[in-house]
Amino acid sequence: MPSPASYLLLLNPAKSFSLRRLSHPQPSPRLQARRPHVSCDAQRGGGSRTGGGGRREAIPAGASKAKKQIVFFDAAPPVAQPQQGGSAVEKGEGEKATTKAGSGNAALALLRRATKKTLAVLSNLPLAISEMFAIAALMALGTVIDQGEAPSYYFEKFPEDNPVFGFITWRWILTPGFDHMFSSPVFLGLLALLALSLMACTYTTQLPMVKVARRWSFTQSGERIKKQEFADSLPRASIQDLGVILMGAGYEVFTKGPSLYAFKGLAGRYAPIGVHLAMLFIMAGATLSATGSFKGSVDVPQGLNFVIGDVMKPRGVLSVAPDVFNTEIHVNRFYMEYYDSGEVLQFYSDLSLFNLDGKEVMRKTIKVNDPLRYGGITIYQTDWGFSALQVRKNGEGPFNLAMAPLKLNGDKKLFGTFLPLEDSDSSNPSVKGISMLARDLQSIVLYDQDGKFVGVRRPSSKLPIEINGNEILIEDAIGSTGLDLKTDPGVPIVYAGFGALMLTTCISYLSHSQIWALQDGSTVVVGGKTNRAKLEFSEEMNQLLDKVPELIGANNENVVDSKSTAT
Repeated sequence: MPSPASYLLLLNPAKSFSLRRLSHPQPSPRLQARRPHVSCDAQRGGGSRTGGGGRREAIPAGASKAKKQIVFFDAAPPVAQPQQGGSAVEKGEGEKATTKAGSGNAALALLRRATKKTLAVLSNLPLAISEMFAIAALMALGTVIDQGEAPSYYFEKFPEDNPVFGFITWRWILTPGFDHMFSSPVFLGLLALLALSLMACTYTTQLPMVKVARRWSFTQSGERIKKQEFADSLPRASIQDLGVILMGAGYEVFTKGPSLYAFKGLAGRYAPIGVHLAMLFIMAGATLSATGSFKGSVDVPQGLNFVIGDVMKPRGVLSVAPDVFNTEIHVNRFYMEYYDSGEVLQFYSDLSLFNLDGKEVMRKTIKVNDPLRYGGITIYQTDWGFSALQVRKNGEGPFNLAMAPLKLNGDKKLFGTFLPLEDSDSSNPSVKGISMLARDLQSIVLYDQDGKFVGVRRPSSKLPIEINGNEILIEDAIGSTGLDLKTDPGVPIVYAGFGALMLTTCISYLSHSQIWALQDGSTVVVGGKTNRAKLEFSEEMNQLLDKVPELIGANNENVVDSKSTAT
């Protein structure tokens, strides 16, 4: 049993008791023989007073002060026992609640450990670098493989009987979705994994570093200051003089007794967080572009219309059609410019946009690299074609002859049409006529019904030509414009992310410098460190410390001048 001195009972008339065990294991016999009685005055709060033998005596109501007494007992007070007689149901419910609380705490601890391990894995730098290299490799592959083509295109270009590089067939492209690389599950999954790595690194590394950098870290140890990257001593100096010099150099200076702490370039500590956020913006914008955009292509002859919504197709699950899809576009004119050699230089489309009420809301002539933008939709001039040829025959017409594209080797275009002639020989059921070929809109080559070359005419010349007894006049060549339309809600986010990335990258090059100083008698011990530009930091510190004696001398001269003036 513990000794009588092992328990200390604190009695306060205004408060309930509290029991505290002391650390004396075996008191002396002299201490056992007597019961110490200690009392101290306290403001009366009502209640009772306890005597030396443990008895409680009433305190007079009119007393101005009450006694706070400390009494040593011979034995420990009895431990409170749980009430008996509770029902079995209550006991069972209590046991269930205890078990449930224990299992909940165990699950919470398991969740915390799993979260901690997951964050440690995701914030691993080699993993993040590997993810970026994998994303870059997929992006490069997406520029090599033609995107968005029909499956038959890949069947023909990557056949199984003649694999590219001996093993690449159409299955390697279509199965993982590399025909639409930037919206494929593999690419989007890598983007999500890199985003998680950036967030984990920010949470576990960058934020704690910023919190530490923001603290005013004073030190009372000169030895600790001398262990910094830069350290020096200033005899016959004070930290106040050093603080004035540091403030003049752009440092934030704080003093506490004989200690000084200064820093500058704290923005350089925040910049890595900004870099991570900018990269997250870029990846979020790229994901939104891949899953929430629309795209469409159309070839429209001059003078015809089309509705935007009729040609647009969603690219992902987040694609939502805006109201502007009801806009109608009319091709007022399509024309081309040529080099002196006859090659196509540039082609233009004069477009008008009409709302549901038939009102023209916009008109613009677009060309290659000069698109039209309206309501979040961008219309690009991408191609051209030959739609029809207006021809007069023997003064009749004009007849619109549709021009069909003819396949040639290479990228050269060739279009052709046919003007049938009446066959006087009824025994020959085959239809004969005049063939017309064109490489562009500026010249037409004509052949007679036997396939012999007859001549060349320009649509603008208005000169007729006689073929097989028929006078043919080419009035006009009607071109068709090839337009690409798309909506991309992720573009503003990507641009904002790249702008923030450039800004925060530049800010991250700012050095975060810290300086500590301690007044040791008449000597000031100075030390400091920086996270970048360490050589420049040492040179800066030497220059700053060289100014301290100059400042001290100037102060002494001012003091002498002040005394002389006073005398």
